[in-house]
Amino acid sequence: MTRSHTPDMVRLGLDEVHDLTRDTLRAAGLGAAHAAAIARSITRAQADECHSHGLYRLLGYVDSVRSGKAEREALPVLARATPVVLRVDAKRGFAPLAIEAGVPALIEAAKTYGIAALAIHDCYHFSALWADIEPAIEAGLAAWCFTVGQCCVAPAGGTAPLMGTNPIAFGWPGPQDRPFIFDFATSAAARGEVELKRRAGEALPAGWAVGPDGAPTTDPAAALAGALLPFGGHKGSALSMMVELIAGPLIGDLTSRQAKAVENGDAGPPLGGELFIAIDPAVFGGATLAQRMSDAQELFALARAQPGVRLPSERRYAARARSAGGVLIPAGLLQEIRTLTSPHAAAERTEGG
Repeated sequence: MTRSHTPDMVRLGLDEVHDLTRDTLRAAGLGAAHAAAIARSITRAQADECHSHGLYRLLGYVDSVRSGKAEREALPVLARATPVVLRVDAKRGFAPLAIEAGVPALIEAAKTYGIAALAIHDCYHFSALWADIEPAIEAGLAAWCFTVGQCCVAPAGGTAPLMGTNPIAFGWPGPQDRPFIFDFATSAAARGEVELKRRAGEALPAGWAVGPDGAPTTDPAAALAGALLPFGGHKGSALSMMVELIAGPLIGDLTSRQAKAVENGDAGPPLGGELFIAIDPAVFGGATLAQRMSDAQELFALARAQPGVRLPSERRYAARARSAGGVLIPAGLLQEIRTLTSPHAAAERTEGG
């Protein structure tokens, strides 16, 4: 049962988040398999308090369904270029279902041969990468994931968008279902974080973006009209370009600039590809696997022993534990989602872009 928590926030159970997402997408016309996969993806993000990839993303998904950009019913197809190089053709559908089709095969191949790669092609990706690789990490593999994002990031020293937010994720298996996982954009912040700042009427931290005139800005609207900046100057810029290459030309998919050229202007995700790499630590010799895993845990323990140190995945697991009792959603966002299924609201969103 939904109940008010504060005048501005509403608490929903995770089952309510899932059902709201699924039912909203189905009402918009999305096929059942895609709606269910996206509901699982959004619910995981909301449970981990990853607000930029939680229910907020539902607005963009619905826009892309209604605009006709994303395929509503086409099912992804898994193929093997070699026993360890896998490919999923998403057929211009949303990524979550394609990922669910490919990652189990990636795990099986890596467990069998020691290493495997999976390319997702022609998908609309809007989810958090940590959730994409978490099943592989929970299976005892080390894994990486890369995808291009919306073309809104200028290279270091520049002022015009050329690259995407281009996130990178890495995970290492750990005990007690607490693997080490990080997932971050190579821009100073994910575009979704900037959108949330704009919606909340909050200023951006200095160094996140430049406006259309190329001057530094803390105004989210100006940043979205201008360009975000890479984190860490030339280092983040180089990593972003690496992601462009390995999630674009390497696997035969689009760069973020090419994806922007075929966009239709809705608020949904860009077209592109995604690359996974998974390695089974058991295949390497030297010390026993148990010793090597123990060495890794020692590294984590020594880091935690230093005051003020928090490993990247710890905030997420703490949030996941809190979310068992429900999650807080901005009341305005919830109302916006609940009106998506009305014909009047659908027309307004279409007319307003």
